[in-house]
Amino acid sequence: MNILVYIILGIIQGFTEPLPISSSGHIFLFKNIFNTKMFNDLNFEIFANFGSFIAILFIFRKEIIDLVKAFFTYIFKKEKRDATKGRFKYCLYLIVSTIPVGIIGILFKDIIEEKFTNLKFLGLAFLVTALMLFLIRNKNGNKDDQDITLKDAIIIGLFQMITIMPGISRSGTVLVACLLMGMKRNTALKYTFILYFPISLATMLLGVNDLVEAGNLSTLIIPYTVGMFSSLIVTYFTYKWLSEIVKKGKLWKFSIYCICLAIFIFIYFR
Repeated sequence: MNILVYIILGIIQGFTEPLPISSSGHIFLFKNIFNTKMFNDLNFEIFANFGSFIAILFIFRKEIIDLVKAFFTYIFKKEKRDATKGRFKYCLYLIVSTIPVGIIGILFKDIIEEKFTNLKFLGLAFLVTALMLFLIRNKNGNKDDQDITLKDAIIIGLFQMITIMPGISRSGTVLVACLLMGMKRNTALKYTFILYFPISLATMLLGVNDLVEAGNLSTLIIPYTVGMFSSLIVTYFTYKWLSEIVKKGKLWKFSIYCICLAIFIFIYFR
């Protein structure tokens, strides 16, 4: 029974992580609908997030390897700086876009979780996500990777700050910001998901200590692992589906879903 439940939880994580519909918001919603302690299992969330992390890392493995190589080549090999300057700047922009949400997370995460983790706010957050996705429904800029500027990176980072709120989709918010900065859809999608890595990695590292200290880890390692692989597989195929939706400019369809979800929350938990 544990294995079945954790497979379902892994599927929920894998399906909602890439999509612009907020995985944290869905986990919080399911916690309140089913009222089971398994939805409060923070250790499993680390495993499930790791599954999503590996899936997206596999999808972008070539880009990540290329960026890491170029970053260190630019630093340590002066003769190759001209050839790697563009990718080095891309890496710096990713760091710049990460800093604001990192600061907010360190300083205000506990306060935000205390003040804003409630169903009424969750419904409003889904409406905000829906509005953002609808506003950029026809957006498709002309900027490629090499056209991204420091100003773009800063603004995207500021947008990402609000994604610490449950129900505000990280991928959706960053996609919206990238498209507003005039990026092509493919460029925006790539920047959004490469930007996912530092945030996700930091979140997992912060949770490792809790994972190590967990007294029940040995008894749940098999259900956790099975759930992690279900998250990995579902994340992979969900991302592939999302990429096709973004290319076709159909992100607005997720705004309809978020509106329906918000209405459900307001009615069900009134």
